[in-house]
Amino acid sequence: MKLVTVEEMRAIEQQANAHGWTYAQMMEAAGVGLARVVAEGYAQLAEHTVLGLVGGGNNGGDTLVALAELQRQGWQVTAYLARPRPDDPLVARVAHGGGWILEAADDPHQDTLRRAIADHAVLLDGLLGTGARPPLRADIASILTAAKEAATAHGVIVVAVDVPSGIDSNTGEAAEATLPADLTVTMAAAKVGMAQMPALGLVGNVIAVDIGLPEGLPAWEAVHRYWVETEMVRDILPPRPAEAHKGLFGHALIAAGSVNFAGAPLLAGEAAYRAGAGRVTLAVPTPLHHALAGALPEAAWLLLPHEMGVLAEDAADVLQDALPRATALLLGPGLGQEQTTADFLAHLLGTKRQGRGTLGFVPSENSQKATERRLPPLVIEADALKLLARLPAWPQRLPAPAILLPHPGEMAALTGSTAEAIQANRLAAAEKYAQAWGHIVVLKGAGTVVAGPDGHTAVIPVATPALARAGSGDVLAGIVVGLLAQGLPPWEAAVAGAWLHAQAGLFAWESTGTTASVLARELARALPRVFNAIGYG
Repeated sequence: MKLVTVEEMRAIEQQANAHGWTYAQMMEAAGVGLARVVAEGYAQLAEHTVLGLVGGGNNGGDTLVALAELQRQGWQVTAYLARPRPDDPLVARVAHGGGWILEAADDPHQDTLRRAIADHAVLLDGLLGTGARPPLRADIASILTAAKEAATAHGVIVVAVDVPSGIDSNTGEAAEATLPADLTVTMAAAKVGMAQMPALGLVGNVIAVDIGLPEGLPAWEAVHRYWVETEMVRDILPPRPAEAHKGLFGHALIAAGSVNFAGAPLLAGEAAYRAGAGRVTLAVPTPLHHALAGALPEAAWLLLPHEMGVLAEDAADVLQDALPRATALLLGPGLGQEQTTADFLAHLLGTKRQGRGTLGFVPSENSQKATERRLPPLVIEADALKLLARLPAWPQRLPAPAILLPHPGEMAALTGSTAEAIQANRLAAAEKYAQAWGHIVVLKGAGTVVAGPDGHTAVIPVATPALARAGSGDVLAGIVVGLLAQGLPPWEAAVAGAWLHAQAGLFAWESTGTTASVLARELARALPRVFNAIGYG
């Protein structure tokens, strides 16, 4: 499903109208599509009764068309008009079919609205559309508040028309009175604000309906931003033929761990295997091997030089010798931020410290040789991101496009900004820096953003505290490198990996019964359930 700004959607509709598909035809198609989703999705209800909150704009029109179509299919319908719509043929269509028409002008305290909601199984929220911005007018806020209270009290299903009324469709800001939806039926494409908190927590499930747009509209074709759905991920995942051998599924090399974060390599390694990698090698400081080897017997091990349990600079030479056998490389989980590990990363990426007392890095003969050897497709996560931020011109030192997996704090370190500024506009931040750096940015958090340097962006529409646990990022990194090792292109590996990780969080939450008790290791172990659910493998 595409993800558009309000301005982009307006341009798309304008071009469609100019090509002969009128606004009235778009509204008819939208309303009929909305009715189809409701009729099919809630066919099992004991009572087929629906009330529509009808605003004065296009969303109100979509809602009236849907009510008339549901009425034609045998539903009992009621329209509640927030504003008068005199001589509106859409209102007349509902009335002539036997539907009830209620008006807010006759219901100053919303008592009629509350009773009407209690008498219906489904509530269509078509009060406000994509042009709305908080704060709301007092009369509109009053209607939404009454509707929210009544729907909650009586267990009424809420279906938002295009967007939940009261959200900003560009920023995700939401008015206090916004009516949370069980389902949002969005027209043609999801709106970018729906993918950002707090709106993401108010949209429920999201389904897009076709509004009949002509093929080849330039404004539509120019949109390369996506709301990630099951079908998209299923299409991305690599085939698993019956005659396959482990070599077909790649070799993930994971440089990770330190004495203070010994479990990180295991979390990433198991996740890479669970994501389908044929072979996983854990490259760790030597002291960790004895403690970890039995915990993941499937893994191969590469023991690296260390200083007091953290990677030493010359570990880069040992790791480089293993690179030709790897089809993807992950750097970062649990490495720590000691200076010797910073030296390791600098050496690996073709830079060398001028001396212990200085902060600068300059190219060296060793760095030239390292560059000539070429790194395999690369994922960088956690501590390696913070170490990376210390290197001058670091984007040019990575094989392009590398996959960067920062949380907002790490993103702030990479950009010289603050976590608060990053969070204020996550989508814009990820897109800006992906293009500036020439690498893929996976900005973690509620509604994880995957932005590519070519302008392609995807949002993972999941927000759950089940993922708010130490080690969760290590699992994500392992999934991504496991997919990358199997030959997926970097952007596709990042999108699929982030989606699988989010779904694993939901499955782990379901298994545990509470988000508070989900452990990072349970995310990797939930991946088989995710794959089974989507029919993969």
